[in-house]
Amino acid sequence: METTIPKSAPEKLASLGKTGGDRPPFCALTAYDYPVARLLDEADIDLILVGDSLGMVVLGHDDTTEVTVEMMIHHTVACRRGVHRAPLVADLPYRSYESPSEAVKNARLLVGAGADAVKLEGGEAILPQVEALLSDGIAVIGHVGMLPQHVKEEGGYSKKGKTEEGAARLLAAALALEEAGVAAIVLESMVHEVAEKITAAVGVPTIGIGAGPGCDGQILVVHDLLGAFPWFRPSFATARADLAGETGRAVREYIAAVRGGRT
Repeated sequence: METTIPKSAPEKLASLGKTGGDRPPFCALTAYDYPVARLLDEADIDLILVGDSLGMVVLGHDDTTEVTVEMMIHHTVACRRGVHRAPLVADLPYRSYESPSEAVKNARLLVGAGADAVKLEGGEAILPQVEALLSDGIAVIGHVGMLPQHVKEEGGYSKKGKTEEGAARLLAAALALEEAGVAAIVLESMVHEVAEKITAAVGVPTIGIGAGPGCDGQILVVHDLLGAFPWFRPSFATARADLAGETGRAVREYIAAVRGGRT
């Protein structure tokens, strides 16, 4: 697949910006298919992430570690067809960027599939990968705090930054990513005061998920927002619809209609 770096990617990501003054926080959501991506774009969402969370909410895995580059390409292509305005970011999945050269190879595939930028998890340990991606002309979003791709190594999900040492590590990781040149940094599941401190310290936008309201923007898994995955919803996510309930109602109504000879 021939890779063409989107010329609009830096401008699209730069439009996110830091909050302050009259500038409100920006809003981001995940998408995994054409209709949802198009609906989000037409609703003026500020950023769309093709997240490796698709491993759980679309494919039914226990975590994100089963997601492959091929899966991410498949879903990125579908979302790209529906997105014409917002920046479209794709996750580099688990073990797809263990070296700088591997990161560049797989990121080129995602860019070729339609991503404006890629996101990868970690701090100082992945700086060589970040620098290689940026040198190749690929825009990068960082991700610190709770790292879903490390859930098996860490033995589960837990809020980060509860100790002074932990908070200092998170701040150092964010500052290192900023210095490397990332366009933004996701702050996931950390003590709210720590996320606020990081947001104030870095010059690039922060995107919070379970990190409190003090970030420059917020992101949610779209299934959590829409109430489309009733089997699990994180405590910080507010469902603003009940698609699971409505789906069940519509299916039961359809069954009753067919069995009653009304269709």
